[in-house]
Amino acid sequence: MSVFSKPFHPRTLILSISLFLVLFGNGSFFRHVIETYGLTWATVPTILSLGIVLVAVLVIVFTLFSSRYLLKPFLIIVLLLSSLSAYFMNTYDIIVDKLMIQNILETNMNESMDLLSIQQVLYFLILGVLPSIVVYRVNLKPMKFKTAFLEGIESIVVSLVVAVLLIFAFSKFYTSFFREHSPLRSYTNPANYLYSIGDYIYESSTHKMTGLKIIGGDAKVRESNRARKLIILVVGEAVRADHFSLNSYARETTPLLKKEDVINFPQFTSSGTETAVSVPCMFSCYGREVYDRDIAQHTENVLDVLKHAGANILWRDNNSDSKGVAVRVAYEDYKTADKNTICEDGECRDEGMLVGLQEYIDTHPTGDIVIVLHQMGNHGPAYYKRYPKAFEKYTPVCKTNQLEQCSQSEITNAYDNAILYTDYFLSKTIGLLKENDKQFATAMFYLSDHGESLGEKGLYLHGFPYAIAPDAQKHVPAVMWFGKQFKVNRSALKQRAAQPYTHDFLFHTMLGFIEVNSSAYHSELDILQGIH
Repeated sequence: MSVFSKPFHPRTLILSISLFLVLFGNGSFFRHVIETYGLTWATVPTILSLGIVLVAVLVIVFTLFSSRYLLKPFLIIVLLLSSLSAYFMNTYDIIVDKLMIQNILETNMNESMDLLSIQQVLYFLILGVLPSIVVYRVNLKPMKFKTAFLEGIESIVVSLVVAVLLIFAFSKFYTSFFREHSPLRSYTNPANYLYSIGDYIYESSTHKMTGLKIIGGDAKVRESNRARKLIILVVGEAVRADHFSLNSYARETTPLLKKEDVINFPQFTSSGTETAVSVPCMFSCYGREVYDRDIAQHTENVLDVLKHAGANILWRDNNSDSKGVAVRVAYEDYKTADKNTICEDGECRDEGMLVGLQEYIDTHPTGDIVIVLHQMGNHGPAYYKRYPKAFEKYTPVCKTNQLEQCSQSEITNAYDNAILYTDYFLSKTIGLLKENDKQFATAMFYLSDHGESLGEKGLYLHGFPYAIAPDAQKHVPAVMWFGKQFKVNRSALKQRAAQPYTHDFLFHTMLGFIEVNSSAYHSELDILQGIH
C-alpha cells in the first residue's frame, strides 16, 4: 500500500509544509537575524523561538485556505513561488515586497532570461516542484464542513497562543525585533511576499482616481522669437554616482564626457530604487514623498505639459518600456532588431537609438523638439552583456548572471565597462546635438533612474526598500551639456551643480529647458531657474 494512498489530515499537511518552508526557504531571513543579533548560547533559544513563531504564522495563513478543494492548489502555488523567492533572496539579497512585485510584473522576457540560471532551476525543482508533487499526490482525509471549520479554528487558536506565549517569554528580544529591526521581517518567506501580493492587488483594484487629470494645459513658451530648442534627455539605467570618474572615481570611466564642456551634478538622489517606481515618479509632478502610482497613472506628466506648450516629443526605448510615462507621445521600441540596427547576440545596443534620429529632427520643421532616450545602460545582473567587446577595458569580468559566483572585482570590472559604453553613447549623443547647433539651441540632460549594489555587505542589484536602501542604490549620476546657442550662465550653473538635488527637480527643470510658463511649473524646483 502506497504511503500516498493513506488518508492525510489537512492539519498535518499544513504543519509539514510550514516546517519545510521555515527550515529550507528562510535561509536569508535567519542569516540576517544572526548577523544582527549574533549566534551565541544566549541567542540560540530566541532564534529558535523565532522559527517556531514563523511556523505558527504560516499555519494560521494556510489554515485560512484549508478548504478541501483549495488547500492543495494553494500550497503548490506557495511552494513554487517560495522556491523562487528563496533563490533571489539567498543569491542577491533581494526583498520581495510590493514594489518588487510591481517590478517583476513589468519586466519583459529578455530581462527575465538574464536572471535565469542552473542554480535557479535547481531551487525551483528541489524546493518547489518536488514538494509540490508530494502535496499533489497526498490523499487528504475527507471531512465534513462543520468538523473542518471547527478544527481550523482550533489550529488558528493554538498557533496564535503558541506565538503569543513565545513573544512574551522572549519579550526583550521581540521588542527589539519589531521596533529596532523591523526590516528583518521583510525577509520572511513566504509571509512577506504573500502580504505584499495582497497589498499590491488591493492597491491595483482600488484606484483613487478615474480618467486623466490634465495639468499644465496653459503651458506656453516664454519667448516666441527665440531659437528653437532641441533637448535630449537620456534616462540611464542602474548607474551609481560613485562609479563615474566625473565624481572622482579612481577609474577613468567617463573619459569622453571629461573632454566635453559638461556640467556634472555630484549630489543627485533618485526617487526610487527600481525602474518601475523611479521613472514614473521622476516624470510626474509629484515629489517622492507624496508620489502614488495610481494617482500618477491618472495624471499627466512633464511630457504632456511640454506637448501642451507645442513641443514635439519622441520617446525611444531600449529598456523594458516607459512605465506608463510615454503613453500619450510618440513612442519607438528599440529593444529588438526589428527597429534597432545595432544588435549582436540578441543584445541591442543603446547607440542604435541614435540611428535615424537626424531624420526625425529634419521632418519636424517647427516647434521645439524633446527626445527621451531610455537606456539599457547597466541593467544587471548580466553586466557583461551591456557593452560591445571593444569596451572591455577592465578584466577579468564576471561572465555569468550568478554574481555570487564571481569576485567583487570581476563584478565591478564588468559594471565599469558598461559605464564606459554609456560614456561613449553620451558622447555620440552630444555629437548629434553639435551637428544641429546652427538650427537649434541644443542641450542634453543625462540622469540615471537609480543606482546599484555590487556585492557590498552581500547586497546585489537594486530594489531594496527605499528607507533602508544603501546609498549605492539611491545616489545617481547626472550631467548636463549645452550647445553654442543655448543661453545659460555656465559658470553660475557649475556653482549651483554642487548642491544636492533629487529626481523631484526633473519635471520643472525640463520645463525650464524649454522656458515654459505654466501653472504646473515651480521655479524653486528648476535647476536652471534664473540663469538663462
